[in-house]
Amino acid sequence: MHADIVDLRQFYHSRLGRFTEQAISMALASIWARLPEERLVGLGYVLPYLERFRTDTERTFAFMPAGQGAVNWPVAELSSTALVFDEELPLPDSSIDRILMVHSLEFAENPRETMKEIWRVLAPGGRLVIVVPNRQGVWARMDHTPFGSGRPYSRGQLTALLRETNFTPGASCEALFFPPSTTKTVLKLGRAFEKIGRALWPVFSGVIIVEAQKRLYQGLPVAARASRRVFVPVLAPQGVPTTRDGQPPAR
Repeated sequence: MHADIVDLRQFYHSRLGRFTEQAISMALASIWARLPEERLVGLGYVLPYLERFRTDTERTFAFMPAGQGAVNWPVAELSSTALVFDEELPLPDSSIDRILMVHSLEFAENPRETMKEIWRVLAPGGRLVIVVPNRQGVWARMDHTPFGSGRPYSRGQLTALLRETNFTPGASCEALFFPPSTTKTVLKLGRAFEKIGRALWPVFSGVIIVEAQKRLYQGLPVAARASRRVFVPVLAPQGVPTTRDGQPPAR
């Protein structure tokens, strides 16, 4: 079950959420510095991390899963947000250069189908970065942050999933070495925890961040797949029942 959009926004507006955003952003910067004139899609709840990339990109979209909910982004501009099903993205084949997944894969109903769909929309040589809760970390065991929900991964599990779905894992790093505490003392020491943890206990990070590249030399099996999704407008008019001659039925 996806984390709710309201809970995600509240978390990132909190003091702990701001420190979380800073720690993950620093780690992402070590993998992706700039994305000049590239097409970027953020899948999940990626708004805290998209801003730093979109000034260089050709275009940037925020795709939010239907089970999570969506908000308008960027603020006070034409919306670049879409409510999607992660197994059926509204994009042509090979149309996107980069995809960033945060608060996404751990909530996927079928992770392999989701990854196959991402493979489809990525251009040849396209790259993907996934941020997931670390199964061995403290954050995955605490449910007062979004990283305590969904399915956490070990590095081995994530690597195996990427290889099974025709991606070549590349650069990786970790983040969130400080405990998910709201006390001011712990948060003040957050940067020190990040530096020390990265050197001494990387296996116990809160999240694992892995980049992967779309692999082309091994084809994926092609099979017809009927959509399991049906859009039902919330305010769809039901109409008035009629008889064969077009008249309302007698009461």
